[in-house]
Amino acid sequence: MVFPFASVTDFNINLTEEHELFRKSVREFVENKVMPRWQEIERTNRIPQDLLDEMREQGFFGVGIPEEYGGQGGGQLMTAIMIEELSRAVPALGVTIGVNHLFAVPILLFGTEEQKKRYVTPIAQGKARGAHANTEPGGGSDVAGIQTRAKKVNDHYVITGRKVFISGAADADYLVVSARTSPPREDKRWWGISVFIVEKDYPGLKIGQQFKVMGMRGEQPYEVILDEVKVPAENLVGPENEGFKVIVTTYDHTRIGIAAQAVGIAQATFEKALNYALQRETFGQRLIQHQMIIQKLADMYMKLEAARLLTYWAASLADQGKREFIVAASLAKAFATEAAEWIARQAIQIHGGYGVDVETGVERYLRDAIITTIYEGTNEIQRLTIVRQLVRQAFGLKI
Repeated sequence: MVFPFASVTDFNINLTEEHELFRKSVREFVENKVMPRWQEIERTNRIPQDLLDEMREQGFFGVGIPEEYGGQGGGQLMTAIMIEELSRAVPALGVTIGVNHLFAVPILLFGTEEQKKRYVTPIAQGKARGAHANTEPGGGSDVAGIQTRAKKVNDHYVITGRKVFISGAADADYLVVSARTSPPREDKRWWGISVFIVEKDYPGLKIGQQFKVMGMRGEQPYEVILDEVKVPAENLVGPENEGFKVIVTTYDHTRIGIAAQAVGIAQATFEKALNYALQRETFGQRLIQHQMIIQKLADMYMKLEAARLLTYWAASLADQGKREFIVAASLAKAFATEAAEWIARQAIQIHGGYGVDVETGVERYLRDAIITTIYEGTNEIQRLTIVRQLVRQAFGLKI
C-alpha cells in the first residue's frame, strides 16, 4: 500500500498529444488576445465583452462539460490546462471559467436530466453565464453554518437570505443557491440544507454591492440578496435537506481549477523574474549572476513544477473517477496557491522598485495569488480535508 493510496499506479498523469495541442491553442489565444489587454482589465475592473465573445467562439466555456449538454468534453485535466493558460495572463479569466463550473458541476452531478439540458447547455455554449451563491456573512468554508432560509409553499420554495463574495453574480443568468430547508439534527449539523437553481429575473433576487477586494480585478465578487424569492420546486438540485453533500462534492471537483489558476500565476511571475534577471545589471553583473538570485530562481522553479504536477495529478485522478482525487485536490489547492503567493513575492523582490510599480504588471499577481489561498475553501480547510480523508481511507474513522 502506498499510503493512503492503493497502488503506485495511482501516481499517474494521463497527458496526451491532444492535451498539448489544446494547450498551444489556448496559449496562442492568450498571447494574441488577452496579454495586450491586461492593463485595460485592471483599470476598468471589467473583462471586455468582445473578449468573452471570442472565448465563446473558441469553445472555452464548454471545456470540461460533456458533449451531450453542449460542451466540448475534455474533463478536469483539459479544464486545468485551460485555466492555467488563461490565468497566466489575467487570473480573473480563470474566475470567469471557474464560476460557470461552480454552477454547472452540482447540476451535472446531482441534477435531473431536465435541469442539465435547460441550464447547463446554454452555459456550455457560452450563451448564458452562471454563479454559485453559498458564502454568507457568518460562514463560507463552514457550509453547514449557512442561515439563508427556504420554505416550501405548495409547488415552490420561498428563499430569504443574504450571500456575500459571490463571483460573477452581476453577469450571471442563473445562480446555484444554498439555503436551509430544515433545522440541523443534533447528530448531523449539516442536515437540512438544500440547493436550488435561481434565475436572475425571479422577483426578489437583487445584486447588491460589489466588494472591492485586493485582487482579481475584472471578476471581483458581489453581494446577493434574496427577498422572498419564489423558486419552482423542480429547481431543487438533489434531495431536499441533503444539499451539504451537493456543495462539498462540488468543491472537491472545482478546487482543482483554483490550483490551476495558481499554477498560471506562478508560471507568469517566474517567467517575468527570470527574464528580468537576465536583463538587469547591478554592481557590474547581471542579476542572474548573483548567487542569491540564482537560489531564488531555482526555488521558484521547484515550487512551480511541484505545483503543476500536483494539479495535473489531482485532475487525472478525478477524470479516472477515483475517490482518492479528493485528497489530491486539497493537496494541489493548498500547495499550488501558497507556492504562487511565494513565487509572486520573490518575483517582486527580484524586480526591486519595478516590482511594486503597477505599470510593470508584476505586483498584480501577488494580489491575485493571496485570494486563491482563501476562496473555495481556505487552505486551513484544505489541511483539515486532507487529514480527515487520510484517516477515513486508512482506518475507516471520522474525525
